[in-house]
Parts: sequence; structure tokens; C-alpha cells
Amino acid sequence: MTDWLRGDVMIAFAVMTAVTVASRLGGYWLMGYVNVTPRVRRMLDALPGSIIVAAALPVAVNGGLVVMFAIGAAMVVTIIRRNDFIAVMTGMVVAALARAAGFSG
Repeated sequence: MTDWLRGDVMIAFAVMTAVTVASRLGGYWLMGYVNVTPRVRRMLDALPGSIIVAAALPVAVNGGLVVMFAIGAAMVVTIIRRNDFIAVMTGMVVAALARAAGFSG
């Protein structure tokens, strides 16, 4: 890697880091001015699930049968156990076992 490219990469990392930190701190600062009503509290409580769905949906649509099995298993565990960590681990195990059994689609 040339010296000018290495410098550009480091500048890009520094800028991305600064933007990430600024957006996190800015959000925290702005929430200080928001009245947390019951409606806002419900929205904030639903936010982690919305983020998981937004991240998982494109994978589910394009992932095929193995991904559908894994997501289905994770959903069942979420409904039964109400524990996101156990649900994610279950989905990973189901996907790994399905791949090990020879399923590819």
C-alpha cells in the first residue's frame, strides 16, 4: 500500500469515527429535550425489535430455505422464552446444523 493511500485510509477512518461519535452524542443530547410520554416510551421500547427486523429482513428475503428455518426457529424461541440472545443463538445453531446437513438453499 502506498503512503498516500495509507494516509487517505486513516483520514477516512478518522472522519467515520468522528461522524459516528457525533451522531451518538447528538442523539443523546437531543433526547434530553424530549418529553418521555407513554407514547414515546412505547416507541423507544419497540425500537430494538425494529432494528433487528430491518437488519434481518433483507437476509431473509435473499437467504433461501436455511435462513427461513433459522429465522423461524429464532421467532419461536423469542415467543416462548422472551430472550433475544437465546433466540439469536438458536437461529445461528439451526442455520449451522442445516448447512452441516447439506442444505444450501
